Amino acid sequence: AFKHLMENKKVCINEGELIVGERGPKPKATPTYPEICCHSLRDLEILNTREKISFKVSEETIQKTKDVIIPFWKGRSIRDKIFSQVDKEWINAYEAGIFTEFMEQRAPGHTVGGKKIWNNGFLDFKEEIKESIENLDFYIDPEAFNKREELRAMDIAASALINFAERYAQEAKLLATNEFNPIRKKELEKIFEICSHIPARAPRTFWEALQHYWFIHLGVITEFNTWDSFNPGRLDQHLYPFYKKDLENRILTKEGAIELLQAFWVKFNNQPAPPKVGVTAEESNTYTDFCNINLGGLKEDGSDGVNELSYMLLDIIEEMRILQPSSNVQISIKTPDEFLKRALDIVKTGFGQPSIFNADAIVQELSRQGKSIVDARNGGASGCVESGAFGKEAYILTGYFNLVKILEITLHNGIDPRTGKHIGVESGDSTEFSDFIEFFNAFSKQIKHFVDIKIKGNQIIERIWAQNPTPFLSILIDYCIKNGKDYNDGGAKYNTSYIQIVGMGSITDCLSSIKYNVYDKKTISMVDLIKTLDKNFIGYDIIHQKLINKTPKYGNDNDYTDSITGQVFELVYNAINNRPNTRGGVHRINLLPTTVHIYFGRVTGATPDGREAYTPLSEGISPVQGMDINGPTAVIKSASKIDHLRTGGTLLNQKFTPHFFSDDNKINKLAHLIRSYFEMNGHHIQFNVVS
Repeated sequence: AFKHLMENKKVCINEGELIVGERGPKPKATPTYPEICCHSLRDLEILNTREKISFKVSEETIQKTKDVIIPFWKGRSIRDKIFSQVDKEWINAYEAGIFTEFMEQRAPGHTVGGKKIWNNGFLDFKEEIKESIENLDFYIDPEAFNKREELRAMDIAASALINFAERYAQEAKLLATNEFNPIRKKELEKIFEICSHIPARAPRTFWEALQHYWFIHLGVITEFNTWDSFNPGRLDQHLYPFYKKDLENRILTKEGAIELLQAFWVKFNNQPAPPKVGVTAEESNTYTDFCNINLGGLKEDGSDGVNELSYMLLDIIEEMRILQPSSNVQISIKTPDEFLKRALDIVKTGFGQPSIFNADAIVQELSRQGKSIVDARNGGASGCVESGAFGKEAYILTGYFNLVKILEITLHNGIDPRTGKHIGVESGDSTEFSDFIEFFNAFSKQIKHFVDIKIKGNQIIERIWAQNPTPFLSILIDYCIKNGKDYNDGGAKYNTSYIQIVGMGSITDCLSSIKYNVYDKKTISMVDLIKTLDKNFIGYDIIHQKLINKTPKYGNDNDYTDSITGQVFELVYNAINNRPNTRGGVHRINLLPTTVHIYFGRVTGATPDGREAYTPLSEGISPVQGMDINGPTAVIKSASKIDHLRTGGTLLNQKFTPHFFSDDNKINKLAHLIRSYFEMNGHHIQFNVVS
């Protein structure tokens, strides 16, 4: 199928471009991947008419979907298979908004290219595949036949990308023949030369390296809708040898490098993530592929990784100001202050990029998970904030987990008050608990119950995906060829399954409120609290204001609340961490919401922190909106009481006005704030600059 697509998809060289190749017949043409999830006609209507980031759907597409795609794929898609195989408990929890599932709408993602793709051509990979086939032992290895089939598929996929590039070479040659503008003619002739060399062979120049990667990127997003985060990773590290060599050989100028990087940036923005289906088509307006380019960080030997190209790429980010690719800087104790301040100069424009990561924390996180020190230093953040060993790891996000909804179910002894369904365990009548310890134990029972349901579902879903191989992607990730196993089936060196925990600020404030008001101060009875919440505070204004304004809140460096944050973290960590997946790896946690804290809020009633029903939860590990009243230093102190080093990533958003960035002195203070947070092992911080 991959070979067929690469042989038959339309070749598109856009006017004036220097980096060539599109996923579809033209820029921003977006496929729907019905083999993964089949869009309904209602989905297409929503996507065509929604206000933000609409996808224009032609009448021809609607008719073909109605007459051909839906009749064939309905019941056959991976999404349909998943919902037919998971049990009723999983369905009930999913529908209640206890958790979401990533892989029912997209392929396993969070794959980042390592250095092997920059140093090899696909003829090299074909030779490696050939050797792996020759080394199979059918006498002692019962998996030898399956491995040979997988390796043969990889070989076909490698040839398909080579042929795809050759089609572009011939198109460039044809266009050059008919081109009258001498400058453009020369560019097209160069594109012909480049596409005739790469990706069959390893890139030799800066321009070839960019085009080489781009063909690989198109191969990945053509094979399957990874949606999440295939990206070039440590771009300044990978490109710098090409850049330096070309400058020395005088075949590239700095101005020429900037122009090529600008062209490269545009290509990412031309590839919207395929739209979602069902309710998420309405609720999620995001459409990026979450391609997150890393700059800075550490080299393999532990020295500072910032180089001349790191600064040039920051200039590109500032000048281009486009949604994709997103970007981050990895900051270590060895990173020059100048580099951090240059990044903050861009942040102050309100663009939202780059986000800022703690390189030293990422190395410690990955090392604690059993990665080698070299793999850890070569790693970084992908997608939103998730850390991984680039080029070595299949780290799959399995879905978000709603802590606050589980608290609501705990208060009602296993019943979801929104639907009346009994979906939890009977953890006890909340009005009869004598102290906070008893209540927290009941909450713990519900957490463990829903974690078990989630992980059981993950195991089933991973096996379904293992039956849907990605041989092209498998070529790119270390050990898949050596193991003769697919990326989706545990072929990578490291194989991690993440569950994303949502609502740490909200759950802390909710539990703090219960402990403070019901058990410690005894100013509100549990009976009255539950009545108040069930009525969404209508008629209970005094209690409502007490919950909002006279209860300790997370984000203010208050040990009363922050100790509860630690309790919740330990509970969730122990329920999930190191539980085996089906790919030879384990489950781990990270703390991030993307935008799902809005959806989770819509399915969660009023809560003990004073939040009204069906309004958003807190995001990431940030405090509840408006509840941090002691300034940003207090926020980072509260956030640092979470053990970031035992996660696969945490997200801390801070909203500042432009005043905080108004002069060099204030930027220096922000740089010190970041350094202080990172000294406390904070994983990530991002600033939204709003007036």
